[in-house]
Amino acid sequence: MLHIYCGDGKGKTTAALGLSLRAAGCGMRVHFVQFLKGSPTSELAALARLPEITVLRCDRDYGFTFSMTPETKEKLTACHNAMLAAAMDRLYAGGTDLLVLDEFCAAYNQGLLDRELAARLVHGCPAGTELVLTGRDPAPQFLEAADYISEIRAVRHPYTSGIPARRGIEF
Repeated sequence: MLHIYCGDGKGKTTAALGLSLRAAGCGMRVHFVQFLKGSPTSELAALARLPEITVLRCDRDYGFTFSMTPETKEKLTACHNAMLAAAMDRLYAGGTDLLVLDEFCAAYNQGLLDRELAARLVHGCPAGTELVLTGRDPAPQFLEAADYISEIRAVRHPYTSGIPARRGIEF
């Protein structure tokens, strides 16, 4: 089944992590792929302790997309495409019960991955594999294909009051 966690609120990645934890607790093999994120985060330390969960991300932090040069975007896109290909290899080899594509929607919308390859992965996910997409503004084709859609809406967030991200809470 296809799950989508979207919206402008905090908690899309957290929801995907919660599902990953539940799946790992049942002995399912989870592959967690993070697009657009390269900085160390607290959840990565926890995931590293769970042998059922593997994480794939770019080798470095490329920064925010609005401040990237065309060359940086090109390097990030190459990394994203390599991660998509690796995720597909894992899927078709039968080594994944739950595949999470974190911040997939943003990477897709901003053209920072091969859209054709991405659509093939989403629409061709093998039966019996749960697939999770997170991020704002999922493309209509993915919304139409989704079995679950959870929209997380921002009502209030400390960032708007000038409070920066806090370790263990936002990262």
